[in-house]
Amino acid sequence: MRNEFILAVNQVCAERQLSKEVVLEAVEAALVTAYKRNFGAAGNVSAKIDPETGEVKVYAHKTVVEEVKDPRVQISLAEARQIKPDAELGDVVLIETTPKDFGRIAAQTAKQVILQRIREAERDALYQAFAEQEGEIVNGVIQSIDAHAIVVNLGKAEATLPKAEQIPGERYRLNQRIRAYVLEVEKTSRGPRIVLSRAHRNMLRRLLELEVPEIANGAVEIKAIAREAGSRSKVAVAALRPGVDPVGSCVGMRGTRIQGIVNELNGEKIDVVEWSPDPAVFIANALSPAQVAKVHLYEDAEGGKTALVIVPDKQLSLAIGKEGQNARLAAKLTGWRIDIKSTSEAAAEMFAPAQPKPEPKPVSAEDLLARAEQILASRPPAEEPEPVEETVKLWLDDEELPAAGEEPAVAEAPAAEPEAAVESAAITGEEAEEAEEPATLDLLRWDPQADDDEFEPRSKPKGKEKRAALEFDEASGKLVVKRQRKPGRQRSDWDY
Repeated sequence: MRNEFILAVNQVCAERQLSKEVVLEAVEAALVTAYKRNFGAAGNVSAKIDPETGEVKVYAHKTVVEEVKDPRVQISLAEARQIKPDAELGDVVLIETTPKDFGRIAAQTAKQVILQRIREAERDALYQAFAEQEGEIVNGVIQSIDAHAIVVNLGKAEATLPKAEQIPGERYRLNQRIRAYVLEVEKTSRGPRIVLSRAHRNMLRRLLELEVPEIANGAVEIKAIAREAGSRSKVAVAALRPGVDPVGSCVGMRGTRIQGIVNELNGEKIDVVEWSPDPAVFIANALSPAQVAKVHLYEDAEGGKTALVIVPDKQLSLAIGKEGQNARLAAKLTGWRIDIKSTSEAAAEMFAPAQPKPEPKPVSAEDLLARAEQILASRPPAEEPEPVEETVKLWLDDEELPAAGEEPAVAEAPAAEPEAAVESAAITGEEAEEAEEPATLDLLRWDPQADDDEFEPRSKPKGKEKRAALEFDEASGKLVVKRQRKPGRQRSDWDY
């Protein structure tokens, strides 16, 4: 029976890939729980399993005292020295309290506890295994794809590849094998939470270590990496051994080494430059493939570092790159703020005379107040416009043209009804096609004896209205209507 128990423990260890010590600790904890539940032990109890024979023993922990008040947790000095000859007051003595039928009871009661502890031990072992791989590259198979993340099966566990850690423009499909960088491993109640990344710059570092043997054995060192995932990256390398070409080692024969990394990163361009302890030389190399004419370095008291790079006129666009990408990656790689200028622009600024900027004179509050009062005093006071009365003078049909030197008699139209007067002046097409005699405009048919309140304007005739103009006829001394002809007609065509 005991040998069968040990065989069962060994089988669990082999299936779950756990250590024997971890499984035995879980079984011992389960036995303690079963003992307390069935025998009601109130004190400190521990269980021990012999790894060779599988024998189970339960021990009660009791404290040595002069006078025993609670026999479940205390023991007298005389009794303690029978078990342990060198026992003293205050020591803890282990007393075996294993029941006779404890094996059967423990097997029934501790089953679920043992399984739970084994699952917890399995999760802890899985977390430790992936925690050691944090910062390394792992292989997996895509299990599911959604809008926010991709689930990758790593064999023993599942990992997530968030949208932010994916290479822009890269397409994934189910059951596709991919390599990713282990970005983070977090311990949770359901097992380890593993976050992968393909856009991290250390992904490129690990791929270079796998593809370039000189980096793996320490002959070449990667000093810095600047990466924009899916587009372009720059890597600065330095040789730690004499006679080793760092750039050539990374690129390989005809670019075979670097081409394998480019294919893994979905066609991402990789520039490998040589690192230099001289910042000017390093900045010039970082702007590769552009050629640099001169580099000026400036450092301020606050710790800011600025590099003024002068390039030939034909190399200016190449040094800046598409949307400033080459200059931006070079600044990230070197840690310097880079200003790029062409040789012609730098020469024009160098030989241009320096014009000092005029310093503004301080103006006091009293001067501003005096200036405002002067502006207000110079403005003339606003005058209110006088009301203007308009009088409409019309010739009556019964009156004659006055003689020279006499003031003509006029009739004043009521100013309160201007709309009625305007409406009565509308001329229809039928009236305009009458006889060629001058048409007299009867604006108002006014009876002197009639009351002003009984006046009604002449109704507008139906039909298409035509435009007409009013003019004074000197012969008749009356206002007449003239129809407006289309442009191009002679004045003789006008009908009066």
